[in-house]
Amino acid sequence: MQSLRFHLILFSLFGFLACSEPPMVMVLSPTQVAVQHADDILVIDDTLVKPVLYHNLPHFEELPVEESKAKFIGAVLPAILIAKFKIDSVRNEVKALTLKKKWNHKDSALYMAQSERFRAKSTASLLDKMRTHPNSIVLAQAIVESGWGSSRFFQEANNLFGIWSYNTSEPRIAAGKSRNGTRIFLRKYENISESIVDYFETVARARAYRHFREARKNTTDVTTLVPYLRYYSERRDEYVEQLQTIIRQNDLTRYDGHQLDPAYFIAKTLPK
Repeated sequence: MQSLRFHLILFSLFGFLACSEPPMVMVLSPTQVAVQHADDILVIDDTLVKPVLYHNLPHFEELPVEESKAKFIGAVLPAILIAKFKIDSVRNEVKALTLKKKWNHKDSALYMAQSERFRAKSTASLLDKMRTHPNSIVLAQAIVESGWGSSRFFQEANNLFGIWSYNTSEPRIAAGKSRNGTRIFLRKYENISESIVDYFETVARARAYRHFREARKNTTDVTTLVPYLRYYSERRDEYVEQLQTIIRQNDLTRYDGHQLDPAYFIAKTLPK
């Protein structure tokens, strides 16, 4: 999977700026923070979130419970928004292609690459699969799958969602258990936002989540969407109940309106 490279282009303005001379886009460069102490992680106290990617995260379970929860969300929510930003940027670029009468080689290469990436057989399917969903659902799954950041996979591999690795050439770590005599490996990511991008792609591609994707096209209601994620875990309905409980007890839906602070976007002129 390609690196975020920390220089992401906001194409949501593409349709408005594509005809300007010279063309312009908005660019975001997330702040990189190597955590020395839990105090380095900003607590989310505003709906406009500073784009920060934290590295060397602490063992949250060593903090008092409420502080550990606040710091975990403080570290993960910006990474979720950055991941959604990256996916939405490319999705808007694909959407802009539908307005063009003739594609050049670069346009075709972009479309083919994204179609393969999301396993889409049509433009409509591709745009549907590239949708993202409410922050509260992503947070709840990250909390459950990583044990509020206490799992070894999170600590050693930035893997928030327990995503397996089947590719021997990609960065990964071995799980402590095997299944049916076969060694299990989990993917290792450069940062947690990469893990979140991969999570969105997993939900977009897997047949098990097709009903979730279909529902996501028509609603952002968390109560409606969560039951469609029952196949994310072998625990099925118990997993759904756990997600619902986590969302309710921690009032995670309050984060659904949060977005990256536009103050950190900079207008850039593209070469002709």
